[in-house]
Amino acid sequence: MGKEDRVEKLPEKLTLIRHDMEKIESEFSKRIVGNTDILRFMLKALFSGGHVLLEGVPGLGKTLMVKTMSEILDLRYRRIQFTPDLMPADITGTNIIVEDDRGGRHFRFERGPVFTQILLADEINRASPKTQSALLEAMEEHRVSVFGESHALDDVFFALATQNPIEMAGTYPLPEAQLDRFFFKLSVPFPSVEELTAIGRTNGSCRMGQLPVGKVLSRDRILEIREALCSLPVTDRVYEFASQLIRRTHPDFPSAPSDIRKFVKHGASPRGLIALIAASRVSAVLAGRINLSIDDLEENYLPSLRHRLVLGFEADLEKVNSDILLQSAFQDLRRTY
Repeated sequence: MGKEDRVEKLPEKLTLIRHDMEKIESEFSKRIVGNTDILRFMLKALFSGGHVLLEGVPGLGKTLMVKTMSEILDLRYRRIQFTPDLMPADITGTNIIVEDDRGGRHFRFERGPVFTQILLADEINRASPKTQSALLEAMEEHRVSVFGESHALDDVFFALATQNPIEMAGTYPLPEAQLDRFFFKLSVPFPSVEELTAIGRTNGSCRMGQLPVGKVLSRDRILEIREALCSLPVTDRVYEFASQLIRRTHPDFPSAPSDIRKFVKHGASPRGLIALIAASRVSAVLAGRINLSIDDLEENYLPSLRHRLVLGFEADLEKVNSDILLQSAFQDLRRTY
């Protein structure tokens, strides 16, 4: 198929993607109360080949959300409970000695739980940095190296990690290098009164987490969606706006806002730009457009960039977080466009 044919068929492909998203949300709502926005952001990351860090207090249904999504997408799912004594081999796997029929012995690689399609790293910050780093190569290159041998993961490998923002005793903060590997950092909100009431009714009938959901997508369809989204054109104006935003998160940039220069030690990386553009492509599709706008960037810049800023101690003293600083930088830039 030539380039002109692919461009001509693009609107039809994007319409199908939008319908797929609607079906996924419909199935998701059968089991999960609220959190539709969280689902959309998780799907944006999946369709862009990225990974997600979910932050929220215990009991908000983060694990159930991920498990439900894996069922709807018909993908293999594994969960790892991260603890201080978890070792890298518990994630990636290791070589074991096996004996053949003739009595000879040889090494065989025993695959770890990372060899799946959707991986949930529960309470990732409770494991040591050495164990956390076992995920770096898997997240970046979709492969793991054990004893000098490289083993490929599935093309749709999608890692989601959770962490508790309030119980920090005995935890190991994720290093910046690993945080930067996450496409999004999502804050799971506490349910509203109406949502709590609906959760209570569902749980009261002893059916929470047991309601059946239909399978909407498949592994091959997800790969098709990724390819179609990459064909969505992006104008120079959108690229320039996104690039300007990334540079304005750096305190040494002349046009950086004063609060960025005061509170930020290191700004967002180029990975942040890539994530922002990729997520905005999905937003444009959901809005029924085949072109990106600055509104699409506005919808995605916080989850794409909030975990990529390194703040100084002044930010802690004055209780300033990344979201506040990013909102200032975005609005300051928006006034010039």
